Amino acid sequence: LAALEADDEAAVFACFHPEIEQIEWPNRLVEKGARRDLAYLRASFAKGKNVVGNQRYEIRTLIGQGDEVAFEAVWTATLKVPIGTLAAGATMTAYIASFLTFRDGLIVSQRSYDCFEPF
Repeated sequence: LAALEADDEAAVFACFHPEIEQIEWPNRLVEKGARRDLAYLRASFAKGKNVVGNQRYEIRTLIGQGDEVAFEAVWTATLKVPIGTLAAGATMTAYIASFLTFRDGLIVSQRSYDCFEPF
């Protein structure tokens, strides 16, 4: 999360196993949900730089057992483009629950439940 906040692409992708599967369950931004592999995540990272900046994650809960970690966080970001009723420059907020599975010390699976404040 610190690497995402720092917009450090190399550090972000150093955390992912080559077989990463990231699942984002349906939400207001991704109505049908999505399943993403490493190539898709790389492309999304590049596109995301044009949409949001100044991302912050406030960890509320962090639990780990074996190769599994779960966390609850409040995510905020400054919009670079308008989304819904939010203008460029506004802050977008989401409440996140994310479940990570590790293999060989790297994230091999991420399942995220993102609840956005109205936009």
